[in-house]
Amino acid sequence: MQEITSALVVFVVLLVGTAIGWFVKPLLPEEHKAHETVQLIQLVMGMLVTFAALVLGLLTASAKSGFDTVGSDFRVYASDLIQLDQTLREFGKEADPVRALLRVYTAEAIASTWPGEPAPKGDYYPKRAFPSTGFNQLESLELGDMLNAATTEARNLRVQNPAQQRALVQIMNQFDLLTAARWKLLEEAHSSISRPFLAMLAFWLFVIFLSFGLIAPRNALALVMMMLGAISIASAMYVIVDLDTPLTGPLIVSSQPMRDALSHLNR
Repeated sequence: MQEITSALVVFVVLLVGTAIGWFVKPLLPEEHKAHETVQLIQLVMGMLVTFAALVLGLLTASAKSGFDTVGSDFRVYASDLIQLDQTLREFGKEADPVRALLRVYTAEAIASTWPGEPAPKGDYYPKRAFPSTGFNQLESLELGDMLNAATTEARNLRVQNPAQQRALVQIMNQFDLLTAARWKLLEEAHSSISRPFLAMLAFWLFVIFLSFGLIAPRNALALVMMMLGAISIASAMYVIVDLDTPLTGPLIVSSQPMRDALSHLNR
C-alpha cells in the first residue's frame, strides 16, 4: 500500500501543478507572455527537468541495488542453513532435535515472510497465523524465539568424543553467523529512502508541471501528453518505493532459495 499511496500522491501533485498553470495562463497580463519570459521559463524548466531526471535515475539505481542485495543475502542465508544442517548431521543422531527445530523455523520463515505464496508442505509445519507487525513477518518475535530455541538446544548437546567436540564448536559458530545474517536481512528490508527527500522531489516535479501548464498550447493533445507524463512519473515513483521495500508489494525478492534450503533440510 505504501507504494500505491506514494504514486497517487505524486500523480495528484503533478495534476494540480498542471491545472494551476493551465488555468492561470489566460489570466496573466500580456507582458508575462512575452517571448523573453517564455524563454526564461523554458530555461528554468530545463534545469529542473535535468536535475529531477538525475535524481529519479539515482533513486531507481539505489532501490534496485538494495533489492538485489536483499535477494543475494537471502541466498547466503539459505546456504548458511544448509551448511548448519550438514554439520548437525555430522554430529550424529543426538542433534536430530536441533535439526527438527531448524526445519520448523525455516518453514515458518517462508510462510510468514511470503504469505501470498503457498505455504511449505509437511506435518512439521503447524500452519498457524502470525500476528501482523505492519511490515514483514521475518522480524516477528516468534521466529526469533524459534531460532534462539534451536541455538539453546544445540548448546545443550552432550559431547561423546573429540569429533563431536569439534563439530559442536563449528555448530555454535554457524548459529552465530545465522543470527547475524538474519538481523542483517531485517535491517536491509526496511525502506532506506528519506520521506522528506521524496517530498522535495515531488515539489520539484510540481514546479516542472506548473511550468508545462503555463507554456503549453491550450488543446486536447497537449493536455493528453501532460497527463501521460504525470502517469509515467507516478509509475516510476511506484517502482522506486516498491523496490525499496523488497519484502512487501508486488515486487518482492524470491523465496526459492529458502525453499531450496528447506528441501535440503528435509532430506
